[in-house]
Amino acid sequence: MNPIRKIELLAPAKNPETGIAAINYGADAVYIGCEKFSARSEAGNSIEGIRKLIKYAHLFRAKVYAAVNTILYNNELDEARRLITELYDAGIDAVIIQDMGILEMDIPPVPLHASTQCDNFNMERIKFMDRTGFPRIILARELSLEQINKIRQLTSCELEVFIHGALCVSLSGRCYMSAAMGGRSANRGECAQPCRKSYTLTDAKGKVISGIKYPLSLRDLNLTEYLNELIEAGVNSLKIEGRLKDMNYVKNIVSHYRKRLDHILEGRNDMVKSSAGKTFHDFEPDPDRTFNRGYTPYFINGRKAKIGSHHTPKSLGKICGTVTETGTNWFRLQTAETINNGDGLVFFDKKRTLTGIKVNSVDNSRIYPRELKQIYKGAVIYRNHDFEFEKALSRSRTVRKINVKMVLAETETGFNLTITDEDGFEAPSAVKTQKDTIHSGQTDNSLIKKQLLRLGNTVFSVSEIQIQFTDSYFIPSSILNDLRRQAVELLIEERLKNYKRSELSLKKTDHQYFHRYIDYRNNVSNILAEQFYRRHGVELIEKSFETSDKEIHGPLMTTKLCVKFENDLCPLHNKKNTEFTEPFYLSADKSVFKLEFDCKECLMLIEKL
Repeated sequence: MNPIRKIELLAPAKNPETGIAAINYGADAVYIGCEKFSARSEAGNSIEGIRKLIKYAHLFRAKVYAAVNTILYNNELDEARRLITELYDAGIDAVIIQDMGILEMDIPPVPLHASTQCDNFNMERIKFMDRTGFPRIILARELSLEQINKIRQLTSCELEVFIHGALCVSLSGRCYMSAAMGGRSANRGECAQPCRKSYTLTDAKGKVISGIKYPLSLRDLNLTEYLNELIEAGVNSLKIEGRLKDMNYVKNIVSHYRKRLDHILEGRNDMVKSSAGKTFHDFEPDPDRTFNRGYTPYFINGRKAKIGSHHTPKSLGKICGTVTETGTNWFRLQTAETINNGDGLVFFDKKRTLTGIKVNSVDNSRIYPRELKQIYKGAVIYRNHDFEFEKALSRSRTVRKINVKMVLAETETGFNLTITDEDGFEAPSAVKTQKDTIHSGQTDNSLIKKQLLRLGNTVFSVSEIQIQFTDSYFIPSSILNDLRRQAVELLIEERLKNYKRSELSLKKTDHQYFHRYIDYRNNVSNILAEQFYRRHGVELIEKSFETSDKEIHGPLMTTKLCVKFENDLCPLHNKKNTEFTEPFYLSADKSVFKLEFDCKECLMLIEKL
């Protein structure tokens, strides 16, 4: 008989408060950055803050992962080792890393997850990482269902995939454009997002290829319709991107996927969610009504459709309708949506520039913005700030509760209350008191049950109360409250005390790496990482882009985004188009980049001139 699979919904946490919200709204696990060495340097948190989040998460058998996923310099190795030790002591469930030097350190037995930045796109690389002993590999976003199925067949580790959020245009998140353009390294958590900047796309003769302003900007990932297929492919963890996103975003997106996953898992006996408790939502989640640049399934089914958000890198939100009429200070929309005071609306003006307006009032289908700007009849209107929805999210009191049963029984000297939760943990509390019988001749325990049900803001919800008396008793409310409070406190202690986290010390391996030579794209930035690769048979190791003392020659980015395909110039899909001469170039300010196309592998490479 196959063991029951646990399916994890993994959410981002900008800070401990957002992480706690993610747990309450349905996440089975959260990932959070530390004060240093996080690939989102703006989302750093103290050990004490992370400890607070861990304690809350573990009540629900939810996990907390710390992102320590930058490359490390030699003078940072001791500090990184101490940080991982502190995280382990705080109760962390796993640490997400990309620097192989960490595998050479003397660290506690904390599981290490291989970040997507470990080049978890290449099949040989994934198999190598699996043999190295990583208990989980976070796969590149660019992989298709077919490739994920194949990876599952060839590996034994857990597989984690991204299902929602912003997309890094560079393959597996390995990009050097930010470092090359301004010295801010993405591998050090300082990406300046050059992919969201405006560029001019020209051919070898200087001819402008298209009018799109943001040729490297992508839409956001949304794999809502592929959850079941990903689970069937053997994926263990479904990850939402967004460690810089606010709490309302996390509430909405986590709730959306929690509901979808609960529907998929309902009635199945071969898989369950990986944490305890049930979330009771008080709003209807909708990914379209929160930050997004338009959605794409990316390459989950291979290259099928265009994936770019090329006219703006900003949030569009939800499409509302088309302008049917304009006045001196108002306009009308053909829409099924309700437009509210305070809404933020955007549209592309006739020069294809994104323009924003704020709604001051709505009167008899007329929308009065604070400023009309260049709005015109036929303009398509999007709502990128939904005032009422954001207000509902801010006011939401969605809760997550652990199911319990109560048994109140009499003893020789008083009463005993036992609370048993859905995981089988028990907490008894007893009181010695005089047992006063009720002589009405009627047995009515409704008042007792009503008092026991008052669990307030605890994490527990009562599904059943049993009263085991031989007579009818009057029990003062103060005694019932003390019994309930003591049992609840003991149950919380019992759950935390009995939380069993996984512990794993990776053994040093020496199986052969699949190349004898590795270049800067393997991000070897310290002596321990070099030691790791040499033990695995690598003979020639080029230093990382950030630590190299010589000029790097090679691509700054390798991407599945193809400007040929996005502009209907792909020779496989449009063989007649020979209007432009290669090579193509991207230029912005004083920076010029050359584009190369590996059509066999369906990749685009960006190099700096």
